[in-house]
Amino acid sequence: AIPWDCSDWQAFAHADRTIAILESLAENRGKTLYCGIDQSDTFTKVETWQAGKDRNERDDTVYFGERGQFRGFLASQEGWLTEGESGVTGVSIDRIFEFPREERRRTKRVKRMDIANTASNTDGASCGQVGGLICGGWGDVSTVHSDSGVAIANARENLIGPSHQVNWQTQEREMVTNPGQSNEARTPAGYQSPSSAEWTELATAAAKRACRDQGYPQVTKVAFGPGHNGNNGSASGFVGNGLGLLLSEDLEGDNTNNDYQYQMRQSRTWTATCKKTIRRTRR
Repeated sequence: AIPWDCSDWQAFAHADRTIAILESLAENRGKTLYCGIDQSDTFTKVETWQAGKDRNERDDTVYFGERGQFRGFLASQEGWLTEGESGVTGVSIDRIFEFPREERRRTKRVKRMDIANTASNTDGASCGQVGGLICGGWGDVSTVHSDSGVAIANARENLIGPSHQVNWQTQEREMVTNPGQSNEARTPAGYQSPSSAEWTELATAAAKRACRDQGYPQVTKVAFGPGHNGNNGSASGFVGNGLGLLLSEDLEGDNTNNDYQYQMRQSRTWTATCKKTIRRTRR
């Protein structure tokens, strides 16, 4: 009998069995692998090996979980999990995803990868997908009009305000006919666009999702750029360059009778640098 102490082992419950195993191993990193399999009968050896074998790179962190991170199995753990078909048998099954305790020298290398959203110049560009555009909220629905152009202009006015233009970088808003108004008059209540700080927050969140999807847990040098298209509006609906207007036709408009309703929202492109630190262990 081996006197393992499994009192603090906590399995992570999840509908997806593989995620449950990976997250449990990440959360319990440094505890005995034995506790999660034979002792508590939480997982079988076979399914534990199947869940983790494709992430079995011992020189790099290859699983970024919600509850922790881990590297691959040791050769002795492989042997124990596969009943000797893979790895080395006859060695202690000590701890999860840890290197042997012999004297060793650690080296560290930082990898960086530039990443950017490069949306096409269309109104149907994606918002919210991994690597997609960042977008503001929808403005109010325009009034019903028999002319689609008038309905679109009205939707722009609902988003920005009649006869206004906006700088996409500073978010300053001013009257087209009177650009010399005071700063107080440039940002009246009701303007639907996020502020520059809020665009940066949206870009940071989008970059984190995209970097993690590529195996990079850190993000630096986040910046938002102009919108994905050059739709400036027209006449009283003029709203400025680089706002990346997105158009949605509201289905409540009765197009069979040539009546139209629309909503507008803004997009921004973004750039960032993904970063991860690779720690290597050498004897």
